Amino acid sequence: MTEPAITDPWEWSMSYTVGRRDFLRAAGAGAAALGLGGALASCGSDQPSTVTLTWWDYFTLDNFQPGMNRLIRDIEAGVPDVRIERRTFPFAELDRQITLGAISGELPDIAIVDNVAMNTLGGSDLLADLTDRVERWGQADQYYKGPWEGCQVGGKVLGIPNNSNCLALYYNTRMLQDAGVEPPTTWDQLASAAERLTSGDRFGLALSAIKTEEGVFQFLPFLWQAGGDLDTFAADGATALSFIDDLVAKGSLSEQCVGWTQQDVNTRFMNQRAALQINGPWQIPTLKQADFEWNVVALPRDKEAATCLGGENWVVMAQTEHLDKAWEVLEFTQRSSVLVPYLVSFGNLPARKDLADRGSWASDPALRLFLSQLPLARPRQYGRNYADASQAVAEAEQAVLTGSASPSAAARTAAAKIDKALGG
Repeated sequence: MTEPAITDPWEWSMSYTVGRRDFLRAAGAGAAALGLGGALASCGSDQPSTVTLTWWDYFTLDNFQPGMNRLIRDIEAGVPDVRIERRTFPFAELDRQITLGAISGELPDIAIVDNVAMNTLGGSDLLADLTDRVERWGQADQYYKGPWEGCQVGGKVLGIPNNSNCLALYYNTRMLQDAGVEPPTTWDQLASAAERLTSGDRFGLALSAIKTEEGVFQFLPFLWQAGGDLDTFAADGATALSFIDDLVAKGSLSEQCVGWTQQDVNTRFMNQRAALQINGPWQIPTLKQADFEWNVVALPRDKEAATCLGGENWVVMAQTEHLDKAWEVLEFTQRSSVLVPYLVSFGNLPARKDLADRGSWASDPALRLFLSQLPLARPRQYGRNYADASQAVAEAEQAVLTGSASPSAAARTAAAKIDKALGG
């Protein structure tokens, strides 16, 4: 999602911008020129006016457009008197554009944002409080705990889950069979398996430790599995960092992982230069084209089982003049007849428990494994200064894996920055 699929970000919205209201305005002007304005206004005076809602998202890649266009068509057909004007941004730009829009006054009515963005956006009074509407709606209990909690900020409901994903462990079936290795379920088994599966230019395990949120997304499960959290990073962060550092020291994990994105990790797995990889369900469409057998299991546990929640949320901007209509759109998107085709087209998982037996994930074993992990998936919900805490985690992992600091020293340094960022 780093490159825009279109050169003009308004291109995809153009077919949705001319609504019924615009047509009547143009028709009225023409009728006035002919002396018929009064008659036309009289005929249309009891007709409801169409509301145009502006919508921002970062789904710029070509493969997302059919599903997104169908969703917009469904909304415009199913929600009375609404038209959607859509604008897309590169993934890394959306949050910044929303922040800039708060200054300029140019903000959308609704948006689809990364769930981790709730930390910053939710603490800045930019998002509409949907708590009362959700209570009247009465469907909050249909969502998995992690995705739903990821929409809560300060005791308020500031969003609705759009989709969900999490991390699990992929393995090359033949490589494990040849090495006599069972899919690991604990840290000790993971370390042993990764060492036994390492051979020549093939590493036992691949994961992303890049100095961005992608790397932090992959590191946090280790912290949680160790029984800790950001507020215990000095101790439990050191444990997690030591475990990953030992994998590198033994040659089971490439030291180059400090520069790998999650896509890079999957490429190594696809090229059979890694027997195991930590990754998400968005890689499954590509992996189905592989010329070898693979499977997926839950992330190995230490003191407890844990995985990290990914995905997007629907939000409504507090400044919108059409809050009721915007909520009507959000509610409509959660209907199974609308949500299931949308999620299938994107290769995403539902955040709703009542959809577990519908869609492609109901029959696909790999998708079902990821779906089974959603109840364990934790949101990165740490408040508006999470970005600073996340940067401290990324710096600690980089320092350890590049050999510039010991796990204990890096963890202590990061803990001080994390405590400052989170107000501890």
